[in-house]
Amino acid sequence: MVDPDRAAVHGRGHGRHELTMLPAPSVPRAIAPAPAPLSSGTTSPAASSRRRAPAPSGPALFARYAFGPNRLGYCGSDAVDELFGEVTAGHDDRALRELARSFEGAWPYLELIARANGLPDPLDRRVVEAYWLGNSLLDRVGPRRLGESLEARFRPRVRPEGWRWLAGKPEAGGVPVHAFHVLDVFPRVGLLRTGSIDGALTVMDSCRIRWGRVLERDGDHLVVNAVPLVMTDGKISLGPPRVERVQAWRDGVGFVDGTEPDDVVAIHWSWACDRLSPRRLADLLAWTMREIDVANLTL
Repeated sequence: MVDPDRAAVHGRGHGRHELTMLPAPSVPRAIAPAPAPLSSGTTSPAASSRRRAPAPSGPALFARYAFGPNRLGYCGSDAVDELFGEVTAGHDDRALRELARSFEGAWPYLELIARANGLPDPLDRRVVEAYWLGNSLLDRVGPRRLGESLEARFRPRVRPEGWRWLAGKPEAGGVPVHAFHVLDVFPRVGLLRTGSIDGALTVMDSCRIRWGRVLERDGDHLVVNAVPLVMTDGKISLGPPRVERVQAWRDGVGFVDGTEPDDVVAIHWSWACDRLSPRRLADLLAWTMREIDVANLTL
């Protein structure tokens, strides 16, 4: 069993690696601890609320994960308040679809995943989960499709030596999950060329979708136990868990109402954007570990 609180990926040795195809990840069991037992015939308010709350639509789910960097001005349109309002109150999928197209980094990946799986809607909930967390839809994209997409989007923006490394990543096992974009595309478009490895690693850790086990609520924030990226002997891995404080609400309004201690939340740019079921946590953990391995082939 892989413990999501302590999961770590160890480097595969030192020196330069040949690009060889990595296998598809086997999804580990990553089960959040069960809540404290209740008296017979009683049900916690949070559990009752969870059963009643419908799953968000694909556009709303995309917006939940996109809001973290959008609120900081890193991607998407300037309509931050509109995006937040539609997710929490408006529930107008038409407006959310229009806003989603402004995320120029994510949208082509969504289109690619949908097209490879014969799905007409890039904001199909399954496609959205595949991009942000990872799921079996990624297996159907294939190296050729991803390679063509990367070439069209990024070859003009990187140096020749950078493109050589990035061009080989689809054959090495890279797939269009958000973790791939963070760990492999960012470095190739110039993030690591600044010479500040610590700064680059901090940015990548903030930008990837992380998981955090809830310890307590503190006003509009959650105190969580989260697993960071670390650099060891020149390789990226998942380090020991640490306690962090992340924002989850704005004036009491957010995406993770009913969260209790021992729940696991998804975190994007220090914003708690979703509560993760055991299955979705396992997907996120497995595909993150897979993409760390892919990234380490050329570090």
